[in-house]
Amino acid sequence: MHSHPAKVAALLRALRTCKTMFIVKSMTVWFLILLGAIANGAFREAELLPRLGTTPAYLLSGALLSLVILAITLACIRWVGVQSNAQALCMGAFWLLLTLCFESGFGHFVQGRPWPDLLRAYTFQDGNLWPLVLLVTLFAPLIALRARG
Repeated sequence: MHSHPAKVAALLRALRTCKTMFIVKSMTVWFLILLGAIANGAFREAELLPRLGTTPAYLLSGALLSLVILAITLACIRWVGVQSNAQALCMGAFWLLLTLCFESGFGHFVQGRPWPDLLRAYTFQDGNLWPLVLLVTLFAPLIALRARG
């Protein structure tokens, strides 16, 4: 059975558009997560740190951010069109990469923080749950896909 070249070309264009939309939608959801993370950080600095102190504030803030990531992902997973575990993990890896690039780029080049200070966030010092938040970021799409069935 021979396929008409124009039909094959149209199919390839449709597949590229589908991939592009998946990336655009994934980035849109990540941007919502970023806004949630910024709000969480502002809440931590303004309310939690003065009231609770460093360790409890960072523990609570990390847990809240993880919940925000999961809630946004659960709300948006169908809209993005994730249909398989592989797609979910791909999206989570993409979000993780975006997060690491944003955190290091913004922290170093915009805030002027030295690299050793930025790397300290990747330890559990003072109750900092950032490494666990990154794991939640990676696996949130898979968790949401399974939860949404």
